Amino acid sequence: MLYTFSRSDYSLDELERYLANAGINDAIVLWQNGVLLALKYPNLFEGCFALQQDIEARGLQAMNLKVQLISLTDLVGLTERYFPQLAL
Repeated sequence: MLYTFSRSDYSLDELERYLANAGINDAIVLWQNGVLLALKYPNLFEGCFALQQDIEARGLQAMNLKVQLISLTDLVGLTERYFPQLAL
């Protein structure tokens, strides 16, 4: 399954409930304002994916984040590999 987070206003409890269902065969992508979650909860999203253009658009420094940056092309590849998708 592919989990995509596009908002930054989730509570820690809410995020933990969503992520408790994610397993080793799932992928988590932060995009749009969801990339701010990597700053807010860095340990929770360590090793997850974040859309590079959204990181750059918000003036964030990728070196301080614990996520793997991906391009839009990479995102398309993830949508092909991991399904279904849960957009949050």
